[in-house]
Amino acid sequence: MIYHLVKRTIDLTLASFLLIIFSPIILTTAITIKLTSKGPIFADTPKRVGKNGNLFYPYKFRSMIVNAYNLLKTDPKFKKAYEEQQKAGNYKIKNDPRVTPVGKFIRKHSIDEIPQLINVLKGEMSIVGPRPYYPEELEKQQRLYPQTKKLVKEVLSVQPGITGHWQVSGRSEVLFDKRIAMDAFYARKKSVSLDIQILLKTPWAMISGKGAV
Repeated sequence: MIYHLVKRTIDLTLASFLLIIFSPIILTTAITIKLTSKGPIFADTPKRVGKNGNLFYPYKFRSMIVNAYNLLKTDPKFKKAYEEQQKAGNYKIKNDPRVTPVGKFIRKHSIDEIPQLINVLKGEMSIVGPRPYYPEELEKQQRLYPQTKKLVKEVLSVQPGITGHWQVSGRSEVLFDKRIAMDAFYARKKSVSLDIQILLKTPWAMISGKGAV
């Protein structure tokens, strides 16, 4: 109980502070997206799975072409990318053809995820926690890795986060079975000290862009 109270206090304080600090980056990114490609500023993606399986929309700057999520499945131009995603154990596509030039940069440095600070203020996410998954991603990956079903339940017992164990440990270079194990480890061992350790590693993960696609 004390942990959750302290964590929520840190989330509210840090999210408010970071929104102010990052406001020039937020404004610049929003203008750049609007000037360089047609479509909304925020990503037009489906909802993701949050704590206890509740669905929510995580705010992200749009880094892809409009309707990218659906076009991957329906446009023959992206057939190769779709096949890569379905066969891959990390659900990420390397050199994704749907990513815009601006999107490539903001994804590499996690700038696209800064708006999720709004989700933190709303109580849908935490600063630190497992990254939220798409519903179909969880279904597909559990079929590929049936031994992960118990781990998925553990992961969904905590709020998803903007940064976390997986995000500072290689990101898309880590396959699903290893990623979900990292997320489950966090869910079991969650503590303020663990959150602080992850937060201290986050700036370098953003700057280096290691594992980002």
